[in-house]
Amino acid sequence: MLRNLIPKIFYDCLQDGLEFFVEGLGFEILHQDGCMAVVARDGAKAYIVESPEYAAKDRPELAVETDRIDEIFREMCSRAPQLLHPNSRTVSLKPWGAREFAMLDRTTVCVIFREWPDTD
Repeated sequence: MLRNLIPKIFYDCLQDGLEFFVEGLGFEILHQDGCMAVVARDGAKAYIVESPEYAAKDRPELAVETDRIDEIFREMCSRAPQLLHPNSRTVSLKPWGAREFAMLDRTTVCVIFREWPDTD
């Protein structure tokens, strides 16, 4: 049984990733050593890894599904409004049926918060 898919996100400097995920998005550090940290929030988890080589090759776009998009949006607006993605600064209904907004760090790592309609 599969339970979670956990991304590894590369940064030139580990502190850049921690600023975005911990200070900006409200994740907690579960583990940290010299070049890697495990961060988590509400069941979502990521590995933040310092690797200038791989950071130069990949700036990912990640999606986090939620059932409380409006609550998360209010929190992010209060916590780090400067990180709201310029092209997705508000919760909006997308053509594919999900409500979304996005956060973008200065290295262009993008985290999309997405809520799918209730199908019940």
